[in-house]
Amino acid sequence: MSKRIEAKYKINRRLGANLWGRSKSPLNKGHENPPGQHGQRRKKPSDFGTQLMAKQKLKGYYGNIGEKQFRKLYDEAVRRRGDTSENLIELLERRLDAVIYRMKFAPTPFAARQIVNHGHVRVNGKRVNIASFQVKDNDVVSIKEKSRDMALILEAAQSTERDLPEYLSVDHKEMKGTFVRAPKLADVPYPVQMEPNLVIEFYSR
Repeated sequence: MSKRIEAKYKINRRLGANLWGRSKSPLNKGHENPPGQHGQRRKKPSDFGTQLMAKQKLKGYYGNIGEKQFRKLYDEAVRRRGDTSENLIELLERRLDAVIYRMKFAPTPFAARQIVNHGHVRVNGKRVNIASFQVKDNDVVSIKEKSRDMALILEAAQSTERDLPEYLSVDHKEMKGTFVRAPKLADVPYPVQMEPNLVIEFYSR
């Protein structure tokens, strides 16, 4: 679990973006400056600063992934054929915690990671408790039967704050869904603009 889970909305303020599009975000209440005493004095960022901000936004969005894990995903994205930035988005979206969040089985990526870590999730009928597990095309992801009445999961499933993307097929009555295909950047319903190309620039400097 990320150490910043209790202060996750500080990430929003630091990056100046309502990362998860949630109504509770401090940015919806006029707190637009970064947290801290000198938050209002920030200058326009350099190219390096812009690239770093793009990386922090992407890492933060997926539950504040650790640098080591994120770098590993970048290395894999480079290794694969095709557009590296599109590969990176695909790898992030294939993470089991991201899939649980996308399928609306959790209200936030942080909660999705917790649900996975605590053993509430099945992939093709088998228990998987590793948040970074890579879900494949046509894998069936479900919430285990005994966990389907958890308030957190039921509230997330009924929430109208987010829409289900086309690359997933979900049945909220059965609490299961299928990862249909790999998404492109344009398919992913980010509430804010993500710039994975700047993330690639940051690491390839």
